Amino acid sequence: MRIISGLHKGRKINAPKRLPVRPTKDMAKEALFNILNHTYYFDELSVLDLFSGTGSISYEFASRGSSTITAVDQDLRCLHFINETAQQLEMPIETIKSDVFKYLSNTRQTYHIIFADPPYHFTDDQFGSIPSLVFANDLLKEGGLLIIEHSKHTDLSNLDQFQQVKHYGGSAFSFFA
Repeated sequence: MRIISGLHKGRKINAPKRLPVRPTKDMAKEALFNILNHTYYFDELSVLDLFSGTGSISYEFASRGSSTITAVDQDLRCLHFINETAQQLEMPIETIKSDVFKYLSNTRQTYHIIFADPPYHFTDDQFGSIPSLVFANDLLKEGGLLIIEHSKHTDLSNLDQFQQVKHYGGSAFSFFA
């Protein structure tokens, strides 16, 4: 995986093979950040990265200047890797070991961008719980955006607050506001 743009543009990051992850493909990540680049100033954003895995999305936001980034994952190995990488690259990423659904139920922090990359095999109810909890608990700041990455075969357009979907190869990003 590599960082697409910003201070660490082009930097390759090699995650240990033992991590239980499916990192966002570079092509899809680049397309997503091109969309966000037209709407937001990254240095003004607070970001929540759910199911953060290798931290690829967190690193991209940090490289582009975001200074408030929270990465939530249940796997301690993933969080150790994110912490090590963030420390090496001097990135302001806070990691939290938690079940994502519990975190969304209990946090009172608000964010400009919430990015979720849950397992592609999630059920419709599990996918639906993400926007449901985000909006029920008012976790987005004014003008904020929830982005859920999922398989191109998953359709989230029936969920409340759905805005649009963008497809990139086998992946898709659904946007909620």
